[in-house]
Amino acid sequence: MRTRRGMCYSESDLCSEKMRAAAAAAAAKAAAGGVVGVRRRRRVDSIPGGGEDAALLRRKRRRCPPRVGGGGGDDLFDALPDDLVLSVLCRVAGSASSPADLVNVLLTCRRFKSLGLHSMVLSKASSNALAVRAHGWCDSAHRFLKLCADAGNVEASYTLGMIRFYCLQSRGSGASLMAKAAIGSHAPALYSLAVIQFNGSGGSKNDKDLRAGVALCARAAFLGHVDAMRELGHCLQDGYGVRQNVAEGRRFLVQANARELAAVLSSPSAAAAAASLLSTRAWLAWSSPHAQPPHQQQQQQNHQQHPLRHAAGTGCPLLSDFGCNVPAPEAHPANRFMAEWFAARGGSAGPGLRLCSHVGCGRPETRKHEFRRCSVCGAVNYCSRACQALDWKLRHKAECTPVERWVDDDVDGDGDGDGGEHDGVAGFNGDVMEES
Repeated sequence: MRTRRGMCYSESDLCSEKMRAAAAAAAAKAAAGGVVGVRRRRRVDSIPGGGEDAALLRRKRRRCPPRVGGGGGDDLFDALPDDLVLSVLCRVAGSASSPADLVNVLLTCRRFKSLGLHSMVLSKASSNALAVRAHGWCDSAHRFLKLCADAGNVEASYTLGMIRFYCLQSRGSGASLMAKAAIGSHAPALYSLAVIQFNGSGGSKNDKDLRAGVALCARAAFLGHVDAMRELGHCLQDGYGVRQNVAEGRRFLVQANARELAAVLSSPSAAAAAASLLSTRAWLAWSSPHAQPPHQQQQQQNHQQHPLRHAAGTGCPLLSDFGCNVPAPEAHPANRFMAEWFAARGGSAGPGLRLCSHVGCGRPETRKHEFRRCSVCGAVNYCSRACQALDWKLRHKAECTPVERWVDDDVDGDGDGDGGEHDGVAGFNGDVMEES
């Protein structure tokens, strides 16, 4: 083959030159990957002190796991299907003990953040995962509860409905969210709507619907709600919104007391307190008429005229209107939020508006003189008979002092008050509630 300068090469020499160039390129590539290993191997073999150190280094090299996929391979987590990750996140959301547990999972990686906001995960969030605190309330917390409610989470619908109705004073949207939860057979939502119907909350006194309140209480009691059972029992005893049936009312009260005791005994958090009560049998202590204040002895003498209605006047607390002497049940996150919200605002919902005296309730009045008060002392007021029963055995029993007749200093003659009308709400101790 002749070149441009006139030199001539044979065809065999040209093929040999190409082969040598290809071999040189292959050697260069091999040097980039394998020469280093050869040099390291030589260095290991040339370590002074014998072959023990060299063998030790070889073992360490074998223990080091190889990198998956070489330099830029995919992680094994990315290979997991989305439905498997969603099922894991649903379990995490359902077992979270606080909102921080769920938030920390969402902040782990981008995939957790995108899949953690899936409607399937948000619909499984527990009440503890949605237990926002009043001091941390913000637009982000509001949006998060709204996302959960839109995903079909009944706990989020109830919690956000209570916050909007009582704290943010958005009555219409709050009531609709609670109704959405009630349609999903959420017992606390059914009972809260019953309290709204009994008191006419958000409207005037004429907006009370006692029959609707009794119907909602009956549905919540069917689902096992203790406060609804107690409220329904008092309504049946007193003929409040329903035909009077004292025997059926006593049955509901006894059933509420038994369910309350069973819930305390099966709760891990109250195991120690329940054990001490069981050891001393304080929860089943029979009351003695000589160990009671004089006004309570007089009340019990008056109750002897109605032995069926007040059969537990001197008997077992299981048969009373107030239940056993057990630790107070844990308040729902929505009630705890309302209590913190109004405590940070001076303990009032507005001028002339009072809060329910039961510490675990947190409900405020939506108009003046909406709640009923104790007719014995007139110092406390309650949104329902269930709150009155719980507060009596927890606190008010030791503080209630009878008076000739309490005077309402807040009555201003605006016509919206309930005018002191007696509604017949009485308990075993005669702690009658009157409408203020």
